[in-house]
Amino acid sequence: MSSHVHSARTNVRSTIMSELGGAGPLAVAVVALAGITLGFFAWLVAVVPQRDAVLSNFGLLALPAGTALITIGLWTFYGRYFSRRTGVTYARSLKYDAISWAPFLLMWLAFVLPPALTHGGSRIFALAGALFCIAKVLIAGRFNQTVREVLVDFVATRAAVIIIAELAVAIIGQRAGVHVQESSIPLLNVWGRWDAVHYLTIATQGYQGTDMAFFPLFPLLIRLLGSILGNHLVAGIVIANSAFFFGLLFLYKLLEHEYDRPVARRAIFYISIFPSAVFFSTVYTESLFFFLTVASFYYMRSHRWWLAGLIGLLAAMTRVEGVLLAVPFLIEWYSQHGIDGIRSRTGLLNLAAGALIPAGLSIYMAYLWVLRGDPLYFSHVQVNWNRHFAMPWVSIINAFGKIAHAVTAQTVANQLNELVFTALMLAVLIGGWKRLRPSYIAYMGLSILVPMSTSSLMSMPRFALVLFPMFAILARWGDRPWVNNVIVALSLPLLGLFTVLFADWYWVA
Repeated sequence: MSSHVHSARTNVRSTIMSELGGAGPLAVAVVALAGITLGFFAWLVAVVPQRDAVLSNFGLLALPAGTALITIGLWTFYGRYFSRRTGVTYARSLKYDAISWAPFLLMWLAFVLPPALTHGGSRIFALAGALFCIAKVLIAGRFNQTVREVLVDFVATRAAVIIIAELAVAIIGQRAGVHVQESSIPLLNVWGRWDAVHYLTIATQGYQGTDMAFFPLFPLLIRLLGSILGNHLVAGIVIANSAFFFGLLFLYKLLEHEYDRPVARRAIFYISIFPSAVFFSTVYTESLFFFLTVASFYYMRSHRWWLAGLIGLLAAMTRVEGVLLAVPFLIEWYSQHGIDGIRSRTGLLNLAAGALIPAGLSIYMAYLWVLRGDPLYFSHVQVNWNRHFAMPWVSIINAFGKIAHAVTAQTVANQLNELVFTALMLAVLIGGWKRLRPSYIAYMGLSILVPMSTSSLMSMPRFALVLFPMFAILARWGDRPWVNNVIVALSLPLLGLFTVLFADWYWVA
């Protein structure tokens, strides 16, 4: 028996050595050194402050060696995954992926650069982590068409939005009046307008007053990442843009599965150039909510119910509309299991996963109950923005009423803007509902109904932005060249206009 065990262990060792040998000594050395670097700095941060000589000496030996083995294990695991997904040979995938580990060697600069610049080394760690992720995405784009097409759309549209916004601030300047400045650096400050101020205040100071109208997940993430970067505004920008990229990736994969690659390709382009798409790069919840809702739908359609439910929980902790994901969850569950699903153990377990979605809202409500004695305080505080429950048509009547009594052209323009985008959402839903699955129709209809039932159409252009089933319909219509041309011709100039307005402190949505 022992000889068989010894033989199996020998075979495993020889296989591992053969795999690493195929990658080449340089690749192995880079990954191992990255692991040693991470282990050393983990020792420096976690063990040294304990002032225990024995523990410190042991940690100095164990942590770098242990993390080196862990990084090599992660490297080989990801190499197999990458090889399987792209068709690249395993040895070649290891060689390419080793490049992504090299940025962690930059962490040794913490001993060279001034502490004020490195924020105790955390900024260099964050930079290394960012370069690690960017390298992985670029390498994936090199071999995978889906990642490549998403990356091209993301970079092209975000670069254009950033350039337009920065030029607007530099050339036009902000709207007259006193405004909050979230940063002394104009290049960063432009992304902290309007609601971004609330999220940054929550991340910095916690909840107070009317800020409880804003749900907790986004400011919590800003606080966590900001503690590493030393800047909450930068953290918010990083989170927003990263979430948007992964949202596009999930949307592409979802619609490619539902329809085909051309539809998926058009959908991610249309949403990237939608007039209000500037909010995908600002410190707003649009990117995070978009990412979480699309990812939840993707895993619903893949019948990975618990993962869909968990992501739905996070969406419900990002915006109240996230709880609406429970409806498509039930529809998709029924499409797989049918009525007999409630009689089977598997069906009931899968159905139980759907309870995670409203649990996200319940967690925040419980927090408000403890803090304010009112679990619905997030809703009640909306009166500060002239929002309250009303029949959907009341919001439309109120918009026309504001136009009729307007004393400035700006008020008329804002109300017309909200009416037009509301009409767009309704028109696309009515005209294209036959092209969608029932779960998509239900989610889209409810996502339009909820904001319309607040007696105000305020921010409807922004609510339309995360309504991904609308872009699935537009992408299917867009296979006709003239429809595609109309969508692009209308979206691009309006995106430029909205970006300029937002950058200069004018209300957009």
